[in-house]
Amino acid sequence: MAKKKILVLNGPNLNLLGKRQPDIYGRLTLEQINKKVQALAKELGVEVDCRQSNSEGELVTWIQQAPRRYSAIVINPAAYTHSSVALRDAITAA
Repeated sequence: MAKKKILVLNGPNLNLLGKRQPDIYGRLTLEQINKKVQALAKELGVEVDCRQSNSEGELVTWIQQAPRRYSAIVINPAAYTHSSVALRDAITAA
């Protein structure tokens, strides 16, 4: 049986984790978080593909492509949480 694949998407400015306002957002970098996600995925027997983009369009494209390659999507849209109709529509269609 093939391993399940999960797409993990992170939105704008999350590449600055650990640097930008660490007293609010913490000291862990996105790279460190992704390594923890990868370790847990390995333990659970699943594959994860972690990506980050500051571009709404790129996130939409990845979401639209996901159903052909992934069993699930985990997304932290960050600043797009409250404002992106495009992301909402892409997720609804996926």
